[in-house]
Amino acid sequence: MSSNLASTASATASATASGRAHAGSAAPNNAIWFWLAVGLLAYLVFPWYAIQDYNGLKAIPQVFSSAETGNGLMQAGAFGRPWLWLGVLGLLMCGASALMAPTKKQGSLLIAGGVVGLLGLLATAFAIGAKGWSFAALNASFGEIAVQQFGIGWGATVVLASLVVLMAFGLARRGYFKGDLFVAAAVVFCASLLALFIMFPVLKALSGAFYTEEGGFSLGAMWSRIGNERNFGMGCVVGSNRCGVAWNTLFLGLMTATSTTILGTMMALMAERASKRYNKPLNILAMLPIITPPFVVGLGLILLFGRAGVVNQFLEYAFGIQPTRWFYGWFGVWVAQTFAFTPIAFMIMRGVVQGIAPSLEEAAQTLRATPHQTFMTVTLPLLKPGLANAFLVGFIESMADFGNPIIVGGQFSVLSTEIFFAIVGAQYDQGRAASLAWILTTFALAVFAIQRGLLGKQSFTTVSGKGDSGIPMALPNSVKRVVYTVALPWIGFTVIVYLFAFAGGFVQTWGRDYTLTLAHFKNAFALEMGQHGLVWAGTAWNSFFTTIKLAAISAPLTAAIGLMIAYLLARTEFKGQGAFEFSALLAFAIPGTVLGVSYILAFNVPPFELTGTAMIIVLCFMFRNLPVGVRAGTAAFKQLDKSLDEASLMLRASSAQTLRHVVLPLLKPAIVAALVYSFVRAITTVSAVIFLVTAENELATTYIIGRVGNGDYGVALAYCTVLILLMSCATALIQFLVGERKLGRRKVAHKLTSTQGMH
Repeated sequence: MSSNLASTASATASATASGRAHAGSAAPNNAIWFWLAVGLLAYLVFPWYAIQDYNGLKAIPQVFSSAETGNGLMQAGAFGRPWLWLGVLGLLMCGASALMAPTKKQGSLLIAGGVVGLLGLLATAFAIGAKGWSFAALNASFGEIAVQQFGIGWGATVVLASLVVLMAFGLARRGYFKGDLFVAAAVVFCASLLALFIMFPVLKALSGAFYTEEGGFSLGAMWSRIGNERNFGMGCVVGSNRCGVAWNTLFLGLMTATSTTILGTMMALMAERASKRYNKPLNILAMLPIITPPFVVGLGLILLFGRAGVVNQFLEYAFGIQPTRWFYGWFGVWVAQTFAFTPIAFMIMRGVVQGIAPSLEEAAQTLRATPHQTFMTVTLPLLKPGLANAFLVGFIESMADFGNPIIVGGQFSVLSTEIFFAIVGAQYDQGRAASLAWILTTFALAVFAIQRGLLGKQSFTTVSGKGDSGIPMALPNSVKRVVYTVALPWIGFTVIVYLFAFAGGFVQTWGRDYTLTLAHFKNAFALEMGQHGLVWAGTAWNSFFTTIKLAAISAPLTAAIGLMIAYLLARTEFKGQGAFEFSALLAFAIPGTVLGVSYILAFNVPPFELTGTAMIIVLCFMFRNLPVGVRAGTAAFKQLDKSLDEASLMLRASSAQTLRHVVLPLLKPAIVAALVYSFVRAITTVSAVIFLVTAENELATTYIIGRVGNGDYGVALAYCTVLILLMSCATALIQFLVGERKLGRRKVAHKLTSTQGMH
């Protein structure tokens, strides 16, 4: 029998190898020819440099006319920038490799061509800026240069992307990534994006912690900024009123992560395993906090629990208790953050609960386990990946949150608000802001390491290639009682808070004149008939349309890149995978204010001159929200058996075909989570983009903040109501278009069961 098993395994391995070979033998170099053509066409078709206050795509008809709009070939040959020929040289070297057979020699030539083109273009782009040489040493060595360079445009971007992909193909031909061109290109391309839009700006900002006020480099400067009582003081333990801001942030993060994970899990169990009648109400109520700007939740809580709130007024009226500011502080921030981040945990956990195979629970019950024992020993352990991911996301979101602490924090300081005031306050201490960001990053990495250590190499696969038509087990009565006792009051509390927040948009002046009115909506979203037709007369329309456009652009890109990274982390193995995952999650480990300032510092000058454009806002949206797509995808992938991928490859499908036709249909909950979250967060985010908006690219949240700053709460809350309605419709549309994961499981036959019960 052992010989039969050995021969079967050998035949399977041979079939897999021959299938992969056959998949690539028909057209081994087609992908190389394609990307070579893309790079060469970019030299001809697109403007090489970015054009000030002008979309470069509109300048395509003028690429042969002027130095401002010229393509790469014109810039290199006619306008005195010969260093751009290095990119052409790199592409031609890759073209020569395309004439060769797929061997290691071809791979070496591809890598050489990619390196020559990439390093040549990037080195000259950083060395020569808008005023000539970018470094004084180069100016002293070579003298002043007559020709300058501006930020890279569409032409340079496409050429650099094609060179990155061609170099990745070379690595695959050399034997890396198991020779898979698609996996190699995906890893290298995603790594390049992470390096450029996360690592580069963050490291540029964090480096400020090592510089003294005089501009000199000093390791002691960082230590003196971090290791002081203001950050790590323990005064609250020995009787003082305050602890260090780092301990405040860590305490709040752990509290928020715990509460959001518990509530999100209970709501997911209630939606999937308790009663289907809670499905739609839970979908609506769970999405409310996430589709609302954060300061709206804070305002609703203040209307309830603030010094002049309903609760304090009732206590004074009924019991003679004088109103105080008891709600302001860590408790108020914790409650507000729990409102804000529970929906994220719910969305993650719901996909995990859906993926649990009922056959495992049925097997336990067949072995005479009670429903309670089955839940505790089978169902709950299979939720571990989702629980760990939800906890990690909740913890990092709490640390990076800015809106809630600034509104209801009172004298309770956290790292994000301290960083904000260090940057925009009168002190403008970039060094202190950078040192505080280091503390945040360290905390996030510590929790991430603990999560990985606890889960280890355990297997949580529940969706395999085998048939599974089991019926999901209903919650045991004891568990159901606990879930209802905790989740239902929380849902009711959510309704009350939002009713108070929404009411502010429909009254004349909250606190003084409660006359019902629609004047605030008319002020913001008025429509009038003018001489030339319909006029968008409301003051909010400009920011509204800009926000919708940029969010609609960034959401699918965020979901696509996030799920691709999750696929690479879960289904492939390559050197540097840990650093790759760290880079993908780094955007969550820092506050949005730091990310926004990092983008300003990194992309304010050539070669990446993006400040003031809509593109920098889209990029900030994408990479700020990227980790949720990664974590949701990772949790979903851990439930999919790798035999599904292997079976597809044995049937001569490529990795790209396997991902498209086998894996993606089973990832619909993760796709919905990534799309919904990235879209609504792009609309509601504040701290990350508050430094990036301009009068031309004003966003909804900055418009609302401006109204709040002017004391016009009615218009601000009216705008928030419109945004909530819009995002509710968008969420329903995304779920309808993507659909639900189909696992071929039986439905409970209620009529049959009741009939059997009668007999």
